[in-house]
Amino acid sequence: MASQAADGPETAVASRRSKITPEREREFFDAVLDQIRESGYEAVTMEGVAASTRCSKSTLYRQWRSKPQFVVAALRASRRTRFAGIDTGSLAGDLRQVARAAGEWSGKDTRLLQALGNAILQDAELKKALREALVEPEVDALREMLRRAVERGEVAPDNPALEYVPAQIFGVLRIRPLLEGEYADPDYMVRFVEACVLPALGLAP
Repeated sequence: MASQAADGPETAVASRRSKITPEREREFFDAVLDQIRESGYEAVTMEGVAASTRCSKSTLYRQWRSKPQFVVAALRASRRTRFAGIDTGSLAGDLRQVARAAGEWSGKDTRLLQALGNAILQDAELKKALREALVEPEVDALREMLRRAVERGEVAPDNPALEYVPAQIFGVLRIRPLLEGEYADPDYMVRFVEACVLPALGLAP
């Protein structure tokens, strides 16, 4: 389903985008993502974000025609690769670093993924933005680590577990809050990698 039409006044939607500083834009984006984490996507409104950032509702509607467009812009602006640059010289070392990094941001990003769960099933653009911001950069970095490991001869190129390493990492981040009521912290993630991921790749913990 495409992004919804604006709910705000037509005059605000039709007017030209206002000029705001990058710092102010970042404040708007942080506010909407924080409110989604705390209250869920459905509960967030343009009015609520305007109130929390002390701006007029029309300012937000001038910049972004609707809540879905606003959230899409916020997600794309938050794109980062936490796994980028990890290169310890061994795959086991790389994956331990990945585990620590993932555990450090688990509470924040996993909560955002959960809060957007239903919305991304209904809005293709929102789903695309979420993948671009939080999933694809990390998966690409993981695949690069695995490629280097194969080139070094650490893992056989036909090892069937190679395909599933990203799913393992992202899967445990997403499921632990449901199973145990806790986010997967760095210690938990390192233990998971050593107990499950490394043995599947034929590497000693």
